[in-house]
Amino acid sequence: MPDDPVSSPAPTAPQRVTDDLDRLLELLPEVVQTSLATEEAREQLLEVVLDLGRVPEARYPGQVRALGQLPLERSDLAAVVERLGIFGGDNRAGIERTLHRISAIRNRSGEIVGLTCRVGRAVFGTVAMVRDLLDSGESLLLMGRPGVGKTTALREIARVLADDLGKRVVVIDTSNEIAGDGDIPHPAIGCARRMQVARPELQHQVMIEAVENHMPEVIVIDEIGTELEAQAARTIAERGVMLVATAHGNALENLIKNPTLSDLVGGIQSVTLGDEEARRRRTQKTVLERAAEPTFSLAVEMHSRHRWLVHRDVARTVDLLLRGQSARPQVRELGADGRLQVEEVVPPAASSLASRPRIVPRPLPLPVPDEPDEPDPGETRPAGRPLPVLRVYGAGISRGALEQVVRARQLPVEVAGSVELADAVLSLRQQLGRDPHVRRQAQDLGLPILVLKSAAPPQLQRALERVLERRRQDRAAEDRAAQDPAALSAASSQGDDALAGLEECRLAVEQVVLPHGQPVELLPRSDRVRLMQAELASRYRLRTAVFGRGSEQRLRVFPA
Repeated sequence: MPDDPVSSPAPTAPQRVTDDLDRLLELLPEVVQTSLATEEAREQLLEVVLDLGRVPEARYPGQVRALGQLPLERSDLAAVVERLGIFGGDNRAGIERTLHRISAIRNRSGEIVGLTCRVGRAVFGTVAMVRDLLDSGESLLLMGRPGVGKTTALREIARVLADDLGKRVVVIDTSNEIAGDGDIPHPAIGCARRMQVARPELQHQVMIEAVENHMPEVIVIDEIGTELEAQAARTIAERGVMLVATAHGNALENLIKNPTLSDLVGGIQSVTLGDEEARRRRTQKTVLERAAEPTFSLAVEMHSRHRWLVHRDVARTVDLLLRGQSARPQVRELGADGRLQVEEVVPPAASSLASRPRIVPRPLPLPVPDEPDEPDPGETRPAGRPLPVLRVYGAGISRGALEQVVRARQLPVEVAGSVELADAVLSLRQQLGRDPHVRRQAQDLGLPILVLKSAAPPQLQRALERVLERRRQDRAAEDRAAQDPAALSAASSQGDDALAGLEECRLAVEQVVLPHGQPVELLPRSDRVRLMQAELASRYRLRTAVFGRGSEQRLRVFPA
């Protein structure tokens, strides 16, 4: 998949983090304070877990560390609860003017038997990823998995809108997630005003109240999760107020499939087309279409704290996805040196290769052999340019299973979160029929699809190794062609002949053999191209035979 930078890396302000961690630790048992006294132990600390009868735990990204050796007693938990004060109806408590959150686990009698002490940090500098979007005045929706930093980004966006852009900003703060506990909001939101929500189920009412009573220019909301909140968001947007919010879902496709939240992106309706329109679109008569304009014009998929995908036109993206086409968001990455890199995914038709007059057949699923092709032990591979990391998307295959094989074999492979970010697609045989959208996306982007019989680790390993070997062979061919222009011309001619032969075979099968049941004789081709045509026909479960002599040998395709 071609990625062309559309802007040179721009320097951004370095990130600055404040956490007031001492104020949280001084409420916890002494063994926890001692274990977390060093700066190294506090680095990247996510939360401290206190459960009755268990050793306290400190949780970090991908790691859990025991604090001490003795299990906690009731008196230890009681002392922490006494220092914290009253828990609300949502079983949460906080520390005034900090962003830390303490959540309680109760037994059937209502007694607290566990505490989750989540560390809240104000991170200054993340807004550089979407700073240009805030100037547009259009509503912005942030999506991503839990812990990716949605609330942290929301907090700084509120500060920038209020302080730097001079907007009247009101933060709808359910459970004091954004501006911290207490009546005085945390300085991380700047001059933005904060309206607290007594109970989560009242969030939609407070949203409407903020617009009616306080004349905001911007409303900031964390976690829109119910139909009432989605309706309130549309009401606010139609009154001309800018919205900045987060929502459940890792990607825009999740919202489209979610009947509760689909209204945020325009809503989905079933439409029956006329015969002529259905033929023009080459679709069924009943199709899904967007029902209205999206509540949010801009959307951001937060794949990690430093890699965001930006949809600058949500309406157009939703329309493309409903038509089975691939969305091409803008990719934004923040490097370790604090420089922002913005890239656009260029459609294949707009790339330099597509400008050449050539016929490109549809990419077809490639079967994975039972045994991998072993290289000759005596063969020596020429040293060439290092290969980039291969990005693979698994359709019907769990991300964990792929990552486990990659780690075990130490393969230069990265598991992609979506088809448009991948270089190749791995799919179970039955999954392609269940999810034709993945196949259409891969076809539009020109990605190879490898079909597996099962998701067993040996099958996944063989598939990944095969794709990597093909990439190595392609790179070696490119290197040889770069050294020998004549070889490049010959290779290009052979490639064009193979592509033309495959496209000829595909059209014959799909337009004559399958619909009319008539045999078709193809044009004379080389032995190599005829083998490729025969393999293609076998994918359609059709028989073939070779006719003619010498350079006039050609393939004939018979109906099943």
